[in-house]
Amino acid sequence: MIKPINHDLKTLSIPASPATPSDKAVISDLLDTLQANSATCVGMAANMIGVNKQIIVVQIGPFAVPMVNPKVVKRSDPYLTSEGCLSLSGERPTTRYHHVTVQYLDRQFQPQEQAFDDFAAQIIQHEVDHCNGILI
Repeated sequence: MIKPINHDLKTLSIPASPATPSDKAVISDLLDTLQANSATCVGMAANMIGVNKQIIVVQIGPFAVPMVNPKVVKRSDPYLTSEGCLSLSGERPTTRYHHVTVQYLDRQFQPQEQAFDDFAAQIIQHEVDHCNGILI
């Protein structure tokens, strides 16, 4: 189900709780909401739709990839960039890394570890920050 976008800085700044299999419906809601906002958005975190759980979805090429309880476990090659966010107005400067390795649970709650580079890595870092209550 397509959900409204949360713009409340107070709730967006609260670190999210770990997700459990009972939160599977949130994954579908995030995927639906990401698709509905695909013209202006390439990633979403659950707190952006008002659910304070560690769930993100990231558009990587033609695929929207859900990640549950994601953790960046390796990062390298920092750079400065400017990012926007569907929950915030305008763009803000931030530091990101060209290469990250992420551990997460997939949609079936199976453990995964995968390396990402460049723009995909940037999106993931932005959404993981949301899970940690960090806003750009």
